[in-house]
Amino acid sequence: MLKKSFLIIASFAVIYLSLQAQQASNDANPLYRNPSIHIGGISVPPITGAPFSATALIEHEQTMPDGTTATTRNLNLIGRDSRGRTHGEMRPWVPTEFHSMPPLNEVHLFDPQTRLQTIYEPATHLARQQIRPEPRETHQPQSQLNPQVTVEDLGSTTLADIDVRGTRRTLTIPAQASGTGAVLTVVDEYWYSDDLHVNIVLRHSDPRIGVETITLSDIKREEPAPEFFQIPQGYKTVDMTPPAGAPRQ
Repeated sequence: MLKKSFLIIASFAVIYLSLQAQQASNDANPLYRNPSIHIGGISVPPITGAPFSATALIEHEQTMPDGTTATTRNLNLIGRDSRGRTHGEMRPWVPTEFHSMPPLNEVHLFDPQTRLQTIYEPATHLARQQIRPEPRETHQPQSQLNPQVTVEDLGSTTLADIDVRGTRRTLTIPAQASGTGAVLTVVDEYWYSDDLHVNIVLRHSDPRIGVETITLSDIKREEPAPEFFQIPQGYKTVDMTPPAGAPRQ
């Protein structure tokens, strides 16, 4: 069952990333083109002056063909310091009855001052590093907004003692493009903090793949410990920076 759920989540990730690409021009939230830590639909941009740390809980629920419901969860730690350095973890999906912290697969670090990106893996004690190029400035003409996407302002509220503003983005997929022979409606709901520049809650609903909810909890608006942004001792570092003149990724 766990393997089956993992395959569901993998499929979800591919579809969700493609939907993000379709909808980006209609996104009501700021688009940040620096390398960001991505946990599900939560992106942590490497901005300065807004330190925090939090637990990101991702829950996915899907109704299977036999009528049963497959539910899995994912739990990771994320954070950013005043210098803009970011930390994001990748752990395996587990059944909802698994209540411990899942084992750590890898950690992603980024330092915007040096442009150094690091990914280290506890299982191999290997840390891959590369210098990321400066982001390109891209501007999309208003005429290229996706007509299949509508955006609704949900107003403002407070979640976990943080002021947030809500946005509902609805994508209508025509029958000829949905792969099901019927019109599909995909809904994303965001509750975004202007202070922290992150979504505190995100809910993604797609009839083909179910519902995923990402919630930040245990949010601490203080400076994380310096070691949160450092490679632990005992790791071998490998420079993965492309040679000069190589095509940009």
